Amino acid sequence: MNIIHMISGGDVGGAKTHVLTLLAGLNKTENIHLVCFTEGDFAAEARQLGIPTTVIEDKNLLRTRKRLLAMIRHDNYQVIHCHGARANMMGMMLRSHAGIPVISTIHSDYRLDYMGRPLAALTYGNINKVALRQFDAWVGVSGGMTKLLISRGFDPQRIYTLYNGVDFSVERKPLPRDEYLKSIGLDAGPDTVVFGIAARISPVKDMTTLVRAFARAVKVCPNIRLAIAGEGEQEAEIRALADKLCPPQTVCFAGWVSDIDSFYNALDVNLLTSLSETFPYALTEGARMRCATIASEVGGVPYLIDDGINGFLFPAQDDAALAERMCRLAEDAPLRHRMGEALYEKTRRDFSLEAMVLKQKSIYETILRRAGRAAFLRDGVVICGAYGKGNCGDNAILNAIVSQLRHIDADLPICALSRDPAETRLSAGVNAIYTFNILRIGRLMRRTKLYISGGGTLMQDATSTRSLLYYLFSIRQAAKNGCRVMLYGCGVGPISRPRNQKRAAKVLDRYAEIISVRDLYSEQTLRSLGVARPEIHLTADPALLIDVADDMQRYLRRCGLEEGAHYLMLAVRPWEGFAEKAAAFAHAADYASNEYGLIPVLYAMEPGRDDAACKAVADAMHCKHLQLSAGSDGAEVLALVQRMSLVVSMRLHTLIFAAGQGVPMVGVVYDPKVSGFLDYLGEDLYLPLHEVTTSTLCDLIDGAMSEKPFASDNIARLCRLAKENEQLAKRLLNS
Repeated sequence: MNIIHMISGGDVGGAKTHVLTLLAGLNKTENIHLVCFTEGDFAAEARQLGIPTTVIEDKNLLRTRKRLLAMIRHDNYQVIHCHGARANMMGMMLRSHAGIPVISTIHSDYRLDYMGRPLAALTYGNINKVALRQFDAWVGVSGGMTKLLISRGFDPQRIYTLYNGVDFSVERKPLPRDEYLKSIGLDAGPDTVVFGIAARISPVKDMTTLVRAFARAVKVCPNIRLAIAGEGEQEAEIRALADKLCPPQTVCFAGWVSDIDSFYNALDVNLLTSLSETFPYALTEGARMRCATIASEVGGVPYLIDDGINGFLFPAQDDAALAERMCRLAEDAPLRHRMGEALYEKTRRDFSLEAMVLKQKSIYETILRRAGRAAFLRDGVVICGAYGKGNCGDNAILNAIVSQLRHIDADLPICALSRDPAETRLSAGVNAIYTFNILRIGRLMRRTKLYISGGGTLMQDATSTRSLLYYLFSIRQAAKNGCRVMLYGCGVGPISRPRNQKRAAKVLDRYAEIISVRDLYSEQTLRSLGVARPEIHLTADPALLIDVADDMQRYLRRCGLEEGAHYLMLAVRPWEGFAEKAAAFAHAADYASNEYGLIPVLYAMEPGRDDAACKAVADAMHCKHLQLSAGSDGAEVLALVQRMSLVVSMRLHTLIFAAGQGVPMVGVVYDPKVSGFLDYLGEDLYLPLHEVTTSTLCDLIDGAMSEKPFASDNIARLCRLAKENEQLAKRLLNS
């Protein structure tokens, strides 16, 4: 691949390290060229690393663009890769003329890059904001940065994540600790615990919190010292604050440090107090020298630091919390050693330079493949459902459908219709349009190949005729605009009103090509309506195929779940007659606690709707319990369900998640879809809401907690059926 990179050339810190190490790695196998707009240390170091480098210092932007275009055409570069505001501006100017993809790596929060510099923020900052919106793709240097970009409206399907990599292959020869500390003017004895930070002394790094925390900690632990490496516009202010708050000769300002390995080797604890970070090299470079670490819980930092395991996190700007963690590490040398080793191992395993280079190559290949995708008259998928309403079950269905579509075509453009497009972009990683933006949806349908109606029981009038009419209208409009139409692993019914039955039958029979349903009840409902023309397939709910994320321990700890404890999940919802049954749920939970040692977890699957029902149950309970609400991440719900010993639920998708994880369950039926799923699964531990009493619930809990084997064969069968949805969609996409 032929890639041209552009950067200002005056860059320091993490951006400089990222670009130079990445390009040095890429240059071994790819044709890489670096363009700097300033002659200086950056360009000199690039040449020393063997990176082909050109410096263009011409202030005439049009002349610079002309020269760059000539280079791009002469050497047949395939991608323009920008780093930083000045390069982004030039990338914007080149995009319409070069005819190749232009991408940018976002190294920091571009809204904070000029914090404390109002004139620069007004000029360079605003130009950068405009330029970034014009690009073909963006690379965030952490999952946190990726989420930030998505939250600001960038297309999630054109955002890639590339973590900063650390080169472990180079042998490090740092100066001895005592020798180095003396060289920077810090007097430390054998019992001294040295804390340090290497960062620009600027408002975004929040050295004020650092100094205030150290001043607190040194009163408790007088043997600690603080070394600050770096320069910046706040240096005089931070020096003055340290002089005012801290004992003499306990804080050392080392200035700009070039021998960063010797600096980190001299530390016992590495610190970072930033208000905003992507994925800081300050932590990975410290990890390479096996430093224990304390960092503010911002941006991409939690992707590296597992709080309490390989380091400590603290809330940004909380100097009291930082001081407390500093004292804990100052007083516990074995803990410092364990955390330093654990962070070293994680960094070496997950964030090596080799991994970074391979991932960047993969990103280029994907971008080029998508750029070369044939300009089909029709392409992509529109997915319509009850998304963006805070229902975790519906979000889980969307994620499952998207995952299956990605199996068909990894580059397939996907757009979901959502009541909250911003939330859907974040949770599903696809583009999203407001559900009722009819004009925009119409324009999208005219260039889309497949329309999917997917997500729970959309075809019903038990809760609303209005929603049924909307979903039928959307199906009709999609077909009239030339889309293939599929109902995807859906539920159907009840549709009770005769007029609604006629409407549904007419639209589905005329405009749908394939309907896959998730249970027998839905199939029977379609047959009773007289729907005959579309293919009808009995499959299963797509959410059965969602996998638990690899590492959810931090989330579970945040929820308050204890290692070795056993839990019962209660997922209830408001419904006619529920208020009279809340006490029965509470008494049954007390019974499960006393009889089986289960700690009840009241879980609101749809926050804002289920919270009050959960509270009503919790208020009538006497045993220890937790009360939690679902977020938008289905993986988190799944991880929580997996941790349960028993699930008692009115919510269908809580039962589906439990089934998929082999967790014993009891269903409380408020809607035929709940009993329909359990019957389809072959489970009989359920009862209607109106039959709920303490006695009946306790009997079902006893049954679920007995030695009766869970229906694993039936679950495997449903999972195989759920995979058939993908094959049906593939047929329509490929025809």
